[in-house]
Amino acid sequence: MGFAEDEAKAEQRVRAVGTAETIVSERYPDALFAIAAGSILRGEGTPSSDIDLVVLHESLSNAWRESFAAGGFPVEAFVHDFETLNWFVDQDIASGYPVLLDMVAGGTVVGRDVDRGVALQVEAKAMLTRGPGDLGAGRRDVLRYQITDLLDDLRDVRPNAEMRAIAAALHQPLCDLALLGRGHWSGKGKWLPRLLQRIDPALAQRFDDAFRLAGEGQPDALVALARGELERQGGPLFDGDRRDAPQAARRQGGLSG
Repeated sequence: MGFAEDEAKAEQRVRAVGTAETIVSERYPDALFAIAAGSILRGEGTPSSDIDLVVLHESLSNAWRESFAAGGFPVEAFVHDFETLNWFVDQDIASGYPVLLDMVAGGTVVGRDVDRGVALQVEAKAMLTRGPGDLGAGRRDVLRYQITDLLDDLRDVRPNAEMRAIAAALHQPLCDLALLGRGHWSGKGKWLPRLLQRIDPALAQRFDDAFRLAGEGQPDALVALARGELERQGGPLFDGDRRDAPQAARRQGGLSG
């Protein structure tokens, strides 16, 4: 990254923080504070990057999320009080994707009660550091089953278009198994290569190579990668797998109502 690019990203960050301050004062005047997050705030912004804004009130009837444009930036706002934030963070932790928690921990606090925002960040950072804990047997078996099923499809001779579709479907559960199975947080989309790179650059390269080759109609490396990750977590799972639907999963009448 050159000096001019560094300066441009720093200027973009300053504008984003200023925009966040304006949004809080004008759009959310009753908020205690907000935390502006995202790639711009990390100094990694691109021309299309948005501002993620976690807005905290003392009390709300319900949380909400909204998207809008401000100051030349696309903005995604996540509006909470402390109890609704707790609920959504709990959902993130259970899923293994700490999206909201990461925003809170890594952003910049703006608004009238900065000290309270910084205290919340300290708590969020500690939770992220602790990690997701052990991958539970239920989640592990779901991932093992999904990967086993897709792996069976990947072994067959298929048109390249189908091979690419199977590989795309395999990417999320295989990354989840690799990351959560090693005691690290997982993520979605573009975050997955970054998270793999953080924990093991060689493993990240294996994933990249395997999925690239599978997309070109050469699935052998991906099959080997998936087999290896399955063996770390108990092996393939198909025969004997069972998951019961809840008793309330029923509706009277015909199929059309």
